[in-house]
Amino acid sequence: MLAGLTAVAIVAAGLVVVFGGGGLLCTTREPVLVNVAAAVDVAPAVMEAAGRFNESDTAVGGRCVLVQVTEQPPATVLRTLIGDRAGVLRERPDGWIADSSAWIRLARQQGASALPAGESVVATSPLVFATRSSLAQRFSVGRTEMNWRMVFPSTVRGRLTPNSDEPDVVRVPDPSLAGAGIATMAAARDVVGAGPEADKALTAFVRWAQAGSAPDYRSMLAAVDDRTFWQRPVVIVPEQSVWQHNLRPSADPVVALHPREGTINLDYPYVVTAADPSVAEASTAFANWLTGPQAQEIVRRAGFRSGDGSQGPLSPGPQLPSAPPKTRTSVSPQDIDEALRAWSRLAPPTNLLVLTDTSKHMAAPLNGRTRANVALDAARTGLRLFPDSTHMGMWEFADGLGGSRGHRELVGLGPITEPETGQVIRRSRLDELTSTITAHPKRDSSLYDAILGGFREVTEEYRAEMNNALLVITAGRDDGKGTDLAGLLDGLRREWDPDKPVQIIVIAFGKDVDRASLSQVTAATNGSLHEAQEPGEIIDVFLTALARRLCHPTCKPTT
Repeated sequence: MLAGLTAVAIVAAGLVVVFGGGGLLCTTREPVLVNVAAAVDVAPAVMEAAGRFNESDTAVGGRCVLVQVTEQPPATVLRTLIGDRAGVLRERPDGWIADSSAWIRLARQQGASALPAGESVVATSPLVFATRSSLAQRFSVGRTEMNWRMVFPSTVRGRLTPNSDEPDVVRVPDPSLAGAGIATMAAARDVVGAGPEADKALTAFVRWAQAGSAPDYRSMLAAVDDRTFWQRPVVIVPEQSVWQHNLRPSADPVVALHPREGTINLDYPYVVTAADPSVAEASTAFANWLTGPQAQEIVRRAGFRSGDGSQGPLSPGPQLPSAPPKTRTSVSPQDIDEALRAWSRLAPPTNLLVLTDTSKHMAAPLNGRTRANVALDAARTGLRLFPDSTHMGMWEFADGLGGSRGHRELVGLGPITEPETGQVIRRSRLDELTSTITAHPKRDSSLYDAILGGFREVTEEYRAEMNNALLVITAGRDDGKGTDLAGLLDGLRREWDPDKPVQIIVIAFGKDVDRASLSQVTAATNGSLHEAQEPGEIIDVFLTALARRLCHPTCKPTT
């Protein structure tokens, strides 16, 4: 009988544990498993906290709670929660710690409306401008303060190249992947304000940021140590990532600098995402525990500031500012959300067909050269603005080219980094064509035929993940041997699809441009008309045209 009671006691011991000193019991046979997805930088601290939490034997409905944490990019979790099919997690997480509340708000806006309100902030970390200690001293000697205007290319700041006392590049995290990028985009928008010129500057920022963005903070800070390309690099990252980077000894450690106008604090919110009620209750228990003293000590020891921002990192080291950061109060959560929407419109790659006018009108003189020379110089300059993700093609048009069509294909529409045929990639072929195409002095213009044909080509090759456009470089006149203006406008209005919008952007060179007619053509597709006299104007023209993505497809007609 005693032996039987002993056996029962042993079995019972395997089924229950005592926790909290209060005599409460929970079963370990079937624990409530909580899978938490945490942003890359905060995940190690949350993993340590989860281990400590699991030792507390917290119970839900008499069952022990067991938390497992995985490192997951916020964009991947967001796609999972809103029901996307591509680039998602195999299983929906039960809790989510993003690196900015903006992700939580975006998830709710895009379909995850069931997420409960009142998420817990686990940690905070202000954005800083980070660079090598030796460069920071150089900037200090030159009295160069870090400021948010540095995120724009130097042309927006009124000079062709940075001066020797300021960064030659300020790299920004990709806003589609990292909270620091979203916040930087919001600060950039706040700096330039609103209006057409501000939209153009913001577009320049996006192009600049895309060229130098990185997928995570680790690789950005590693690039600061790389001296083979940029001479005076600065990166915008959370303060904690500087702390983490400096765990490795260096003769020239990275230091964190505050921008003079004030910074933006990244928060790391925990939101319960579990659908099962008991798992949701367990996830909530872990969220609450993370705001307690044990967990807060863990996150501060990992280089973060406390969830309420009142306490700094434990053992911050000399590379982090001793003074608390000044907050840029003019940037609200709504501004951050708007900045993310702006990025989503400006950042997608471009699917672009270029129509080049080689009629007799382009052989006319313009500032001591032919219009064709000026226009093609401009096109060559503009080509450099487009990243490697671009799809592009080129046609030329003049009466009689390509038979009765009045245009012929020079490069088929496709990836700019791939060859259409042979070994030469499209970018190289396009660059070559902008140096070799000449105008035909005896051929009339078939402008309207070419526009209609090009519009139909881009519509047929429409790519939903891109911004689709027809760019027309022309002298701005049609000689009336084919489709007339009324026929062109009728075709555009009948065939323009708001679900597959293709913009027509016209850049006209010279002084005898038929503005009235071309304005109607561009307005039919929410496009834009621009007049230029010099190749250097092309950058301004392209930025203005690209900025219309912020209002597309409801932009007001403009010339």
